[in-house]
Formats: sequence, structure tokens, C-alpha cells
Amino acid sequence: MSGSKRKWIYAFGGGSADGDSSLKNLLGGKGANLAEMASLGLPVPPGFTLTTEVCTAYYDNDRTYPDGLTAEIDSALAELEEKAGKKFGDPSNPLLVSVRSGARASMPGMMDTVLNLGLNDETAEGLAILSGDRRFAFDSYRRFIQMYSDVVLGVSHSVFEEILDDYKAENDFNLDTELSADDWEVIVAAYKKAVAENHDRPFPTDPREQLNGAMDAVFGSWMNERANTYRRLHDIPHSWGTAVNVQAMVFGNMGEKSATGVAFTRNPSTGENRVYGEFLINAQGEDVVAGIRTPQNLTKKTREEMGDDMPSMEEAMPEVYADLDKIFTRLETHYRDMQDIEFTVEQGNLYLLQTRNGKRTARAALRIAVDMAADGLITEDEAVLRVEPASLDQLLHPTLDPEGERDLLVKGLPASPGAAWGKVVFTADDARDMAQAGEKVILVRTETSPEDIHGMHAAEAIVTSRGGMTSHAAVVARGMGTPCVCGAGDMRIEEAQGRFTVAGRKVQRGEIITVDGATGQVFMGQAKMVQPELSGDFARLMEWADRARKLKVRTNAETPHDVQTAKDFGAEGIGLCRTEHMFFDADRIAAVREMILADDVEGREKALAKIQPYQTDDFVEIFRIMEDRPCTIRLLDPPLHEFLPHTEEDVQAVAEATGLPADQLMKRAADLHETNPMLGHRGCRLGVTFPEIYEMQARAIFEAQAAVEKETGVQPLVEVMIPLVSIAPELKFLKQRVDAVAKEVTGKTGVAPKYMLGTMIELPRAALTADEVAEHAEFFSFGTNDLTQTTYGLSRDDSGKFLNDYIKNNIYEKDPFVSLDQTGVGALIEIAVERGRKTRGDIKLGICGEHGGDPASIRFCSKTGLDYVSCSPYRVPIARLAAAQAAISENQ
Repeated sequence: MSGSKRKWIYAFGGGSADGDSSLKNLLGGKGANLAEMASLGLPVPPGFTLTTEVCTAYYDNDRTYPDGLTAEIDSALAELEEKAGKKFGDPSNPLLVSVRSGARASMPGMMDTVLNLGLNDETAEGLAILSGDRRFAFDSYRRFIQMYSDVVLGVSHSVFEEILDDYKAENDFNLDTELSADDWEVIVAAYKKAVAENHDRPFPTDPREQLNGAMDAVFGSWMNERANTYRRLHDIPHSWGTAVNVQAMVFGNMGEKSATGVAFTRNPSTGENRVYGEFLINAQGEDVVAGIRTPQNLTKKTREEMGDDMPSMEEAMPEVYADLDKIFTRLETHYRDMQDIEFTVEQGNLYLLQTRNGKRTARAALRIAVDMAADGLITEDEAVLRVEPASLDQLLHPTLDPEGERDLLVKGLPASPGAAWGKVVFTADDARDMAQAGEKVILVRTETSPEDIHGMHAAEAIVTSRGGMTSHAAVVARGMGTPCVCGAGDMRIEEAQGRFTVAGRKVQRGEIITVDGATGQVFMGQAKMVQPELSGDFARLMEWADRARKLKVRTNAETPHDVQTAKDFGAEGIGLCRTEHMFFDADRIAAVREMILADDVEGREKALAKIQPYQTDDFVEIFRIMEDRPCTIRLLDPPLHEFLPHTEEDVQAVAEATGLPADQLMKRAADLHETNPMLGHRGCRLGVTFPEIYEMQARAIFEAQAAVEKETGVQPLVEVMIPLVSIAPELKFLKQRVDAVAKEVTGKTGVAPKYMLGTMIELPRAALTADEVAEHAEFFSFGTNDLTQTTYGLSRDDSGKFLNDYIKNNIYEKDPFVSLDQTGVGALIEIAVERGRKTRGDIKLGICGEHGGDPASIRFCSKTGLDYVSCSPYRVPIARLAAAQAAISENQ
């Protein structure tokens, strides 16, 4: 970096700023918005931002800062001192600063922060004289020692909590606010002694040394475990880095005319257009989000609705609140989105510490987007872009049945809507471990912290006994779409005993409870659920999305229930009907096994004749539901051994049912055993060896098609898919047999089947020779599950044991089975699209792997020019919205 003239630091405050919101990637979200607010003339304490490029350089150079940064910091500090009218480290007029992270994507609570930096024995005395409040000064000093020691020096905050709790107990204090200046001086001395004992050297007193340590810690926290976990969960690249914001402190704990708070310009849970937030008098910002003190409401109306006796900010500080309310309107209009705002009142003066687009539930996102479009603040296309497709999952699952019986345990604050049930656990590790074992769990905590992120992600719902609507648990749960109840104060958690108690009722670890995040209620046992109604804002936004998108959206389904569900969610056809799933039903598996065990064609055909009526009936039901929508039906794909019994007990049962000797069954199972069945005798290879299987299935499809046409007058659109083709002659061989069956059915029913025949592209060779395959295929459906397996040489069933290590170590950015590998697998798809269209210009192209419901993969499909994506029923709305966003983005 030597000799670089790159600008590492951008200043803001005093009515001007070096940057604005257009520099978000460089300044991070917090820094860009601070600069923007300062430029708008809003009351922002002055400061400066170290860019995300400093973070990148820091990690690229083995945690070493770029040349010239120290000189830029000196210059920025001097400018900050001039704007603030105070001097860093000056005992008579001390400037104190906060040091905060600020990534371009909001990561609440995941990285480190240090407040009140610049305090030592001398500046604390100076602050006491300057403020006229010695208690405030030493309260700030003890907070700084605790936070800095935890974040920078690695001395656990529990060390300090224990000192404070012991002191309060010895002196009969219940609340921190009861301690006097003298008490805080005693605590400060005890804290400094604890640092020396736990850190092997004294607490640093030089403000510049303190600043360097805090910057190191904040940049270092970009790679801490909880931040890495959060980025993995939210698809935030490690390469983005974080900015660091150094800002003059303003104090909400400077007496009864001071306060701190968090506000949303709209309700982040419901989307209702009214101010929503909380504040605390005589407190600092971490007191609101940490859940240590229960905050008060901002507005009188909300206070009355929640039955709170404590005065709202509107009542306690009417003039300041009136100014704040005007700023809410101004910021929302300026940013054209719901804002999440942090503010501080210092002795009656209002300051803004942050604004950002607020995190919200899916329901709130829908309402806010639709309302803002209706008000003309944004366009319909912008409204479509405002809702994260994956977040719709929150709306597509059951909620509590209002008519069902419930056994109320406790009531808290409705922090994040949705309903869930599960077994009670008290630690994040337990939540993760039990969830990985297939259990549904509810994480119950006194309060959550960023270290709990892995357990919060694993839990079906979260309950805390402390904390408000803007506590860590509430904000993170809303972002994840996880139901959450906070501040359930009547709940006494006894983690050591593995239980919690409410009014004498004991609930043990492992017992089932139900959480309703919409009402803040927690119930004993598993409450009854109901399906959601997808109308109103949801229907309106999806209508706008459907107008915008180019890609069609189909579903992967084969049962009437799943087909109907997908149709209700807006599926425009079936992109994958897996016929083998129909073979496993109890009333037909015996005939399937009889077919497999047959020694000759005659024996197989006899067994297949028993199976065909079932298949025909299945297709009739599906065609009735889908009416004139296209249905892609994949012929038998898995290896035959999957249908045979494996245990001695199962073998005996099949022997009795079929009348065949058990030893013959065991021998046939051994004959069919394959070392690597995923690359073995399956898919079209079965059709080549046993063409009568595919002929039976084609007959069932075409006869069902004819039956439904005679019944309804509408002929279903059928697409017969041959799986696992690797070479064009395989498809040619099987196409001839399907065409022969179609002629046979025409003669039998008098109805000529209308169908297309194509293949699933799931092998690299098929992709590379797509021009040859397209000579016999009228459509390609990309089976990206297997195409990923065969491209990577990874087993989807087994790679889960080590894939997390690849992601954790940044070898893979994402699990390639969850989000399509656009560089490798995507290149094969692009080749197949180009070569397939070269041979057959009107070839229909779709994707039916699990990637068909992944928004990032859908963007790729849209850009590549596919005709449709197909996904599981509950992901159909997600795919519709993602396809619309892809089309809108391509047109911008």
C-alpha cells in the first residue's frame, strides 16, 4: 500500500460531510447515513469514518493497517476536536468518542462497539466538573472500563457484573440508578483492579492507545464467530469488510433531562404506519438493546394499548418528541423507506446517532411496500424489489388456530410474529444439537446475546424473560423470521436446574411449549395450527410481481395435496412429477417388488399390469387439478434396489406377501446391489434394460390424459421426461417406444395423446452434447441436484458431513446444493442452452432441481433465458417474486 493516495477517512458533522449515501459500499451503511444526515443539516454529533477498504487492507496485510492511515487519523481527530469544541485527552475539556462498526449490510449486534472512549482518572474528573454531575461522570467511566475490557482486552463482562452485583447486594441496592457518585468511584477502582488481575497489565489510560485498541477490536470483530455465522445465514460476502465510525459522544445518562432510544417510523412487525419504539431516561444506548432495563414507549397511544403505567416520551419530553416526530417524517420521505433510528437526548438537546432501512417481518415488508406504492412514494416495481423473496416463507406456514384450546403459561412482548411449538432448551448449544438431531426446539433465555446466534437460528422460536421490542432477541428474530416473545417477566429461569417457573408451574427442559410471537403469549403443550390466508397485501404484491416477471413458475409435486397446494400458491404447471414416489404406497409396493423379482419379460409385464391402474388413477387426479397447465412427468429414475426390503424382518414380510422364498428375495437384492448406485443402473438405463417399465408408465399417462379429456373436454398438456440421459442414442431408443405406446393408446381410446418428449439434463456429457440430444428432445429440464453432484464429484447425501468446513473456511461461499454454482454448473447450463437452441430453436427450457426455489439461482435462470423454474409447492411464491425481481433488475 506504500505510496497509495487512496482516501482512507471521510469526515461528517457540523452541517457538512465528505460523503453521502451513494458511498454505502465504501462508508458502510452507518457511515453513509451519518454523512447523509449531516449534509441534510440534522443534529448529528461530528465524527469520521474509516472505510471498508481499510478493513480489506487490514486483512490482506496480516492485520496491518495501510501506510498513511495514522497521519489521516491525526488529521481527522483534529478536525473532530474543532467541530466538537473539545479536545481528545484534555482533562479540562475532554472529547469522548464512540467507536462502532458499520458494514454495508446491517448486522445488528454481530460486531463490537466501544462507548465513552477517552476516559481515564483525569478526564473523568474533568467530565464531572464540565457536566456538573460527578455521578454521571463515574457511571460513564465504569461503563467504559467494562465495555473496553470485554471488547478489546478480552476480560469477560461477567467479571464486572459479578463485582457490581456483589456491591449492590452488600449495600442493599436493587437498581444501578440507586448508586451515588461515591459508589461508582468504588466500582471503578474495583474494575481497574480486576483488569490488572485478569489481563496481567493495567487498564490503558492514554486515549490514543485506547482508540487504536478499539479500532483493532472492531476491525477484528468482522471475522469473529458470530459475525461469520450471521454472514453465512444472510449471504453477506466476507470480502465486503466493515467500516469503523469514530463519533463524538453525546450522553443520554446525564440526568433526568437526558435519554436514549430506538425508533422505527413504522411498526416493524405489522407494517402499520405509525411510530414505534422505546426509550429510557438517564441511560445510554446499550441499556435499551441489552434488555437490562425495561424501556418505556415513545407514544402515548402505544403506552395505553400496552397497559403501561410509565410515561411515554411524548408525555415526558413533549418538545423533544415533537422535534423527533418531524425528523421521522423527513427521514422516511428522504430515504423512501421505513427507517430504524437511534437517538440520544443530552440535557434536552436531541441528537441522531443512526438511521438505516429498518429490518422488518415479511408481513410488515409487504404492507409497507404496498402502502408506499399506493401513496406514490415508490413505484409498483420498487415495491416488488422491497420484499426479500425468501422472507415470504414466514407467511406460508401455519399460525395458531384462534378456535383451538390453549393453556396459557406466560405473556410477554410480541417481538416477532409467527407461531411455533417445540421442546424447551435453555442454551444455544442445546438448541443447535437437538435441532440437528431432528427435534423442534424453543430457545428460552433470560436474554440473548450475539454469542447465541447459532442457537437462535436452530430454534423454532425464542422466548426471553427480559428485554424489550428492540432488544437483541427481538431484532435478530425478526430478521430471521423466527417467532419471538421478549420481556416475559413473570418467568423465572433456573438454567442450572433445567427448568423455568411461572406462578409456581415448573416447565422442565424437553417439555413442549407453543409460542405465539404475534400476541406475545406462551402456551403449555402443542397448540393447534391453521393455514395462512394469502390475500390482501400479499395478493396485490404478487399481482405486481406476475406482471413484471418473464420466467414461468412451476412446481415439483406428485401427490394431489401437493399439486393443489402449489396451484393455490400460483404454480403455472408441474415441472417435475417424480413417478417413483407413487410406487412406494403400501397397496402397490408388493406389485413393484414382484416386477423387480420377475425372471423374464412376461413376469415383469404381469406385475406391471397390476401397477398401471394405480399410475393411471394418480395421473387422472393430477390432470384434473392442473387442468390445461403443462405437466412434466419424469419416468422411473431411482435404482430398483431402493424398492426391495433390506432387513430380515422386512424380507420375511415380503416373502409372505408375494409367496416367494426369502432366500430368493435376498439373492435378488444382492444381485441388484451397486457400489455407487447414484451413478449406476438407474434413470434411462433402466428403460433401456427393461423398456416395458417405461412403456407401462407412458400407457398410464396417455390413458389418463384421454380419460380427463373425455370427462372435462380439456386435454391436459403432457411433457414426458426421460431421466439421466448422457448420450443422444439413449433418448432416441426410448422415444421410439413412447411414440409406439401413444399410437397404441390412440387406437384403444380414440384420443390421440398430445405430448412433448424431452429429457432431464443432469450429466455433464448431456450438457456438452446438447446439440445432439436436442435432435430427439423437445424440451430440456435441468436437474441441478444431480448436475451439481456429477460436476463436483460430491454426493448430496454424504457431503453434509464436511461441507460446513468448506463454508466455514471460505473455500465455498455457499453450499452448492442450496444455491447454484453459477461459475461451474452454470457454465454447463449455458452451454446446453446455446447448443440445444442451435439444433432446435423452439426448445423449451426449465430447471427442476431444488435450486428452482433459490432467489440467486432464479436470477441466473432469468439471465440465461430459461422459460421456467420449478420448485417445491411452498416455494412457488418465493420463485414468483424472485423471477419478478430478476426481470426488473435486468431492465434497469
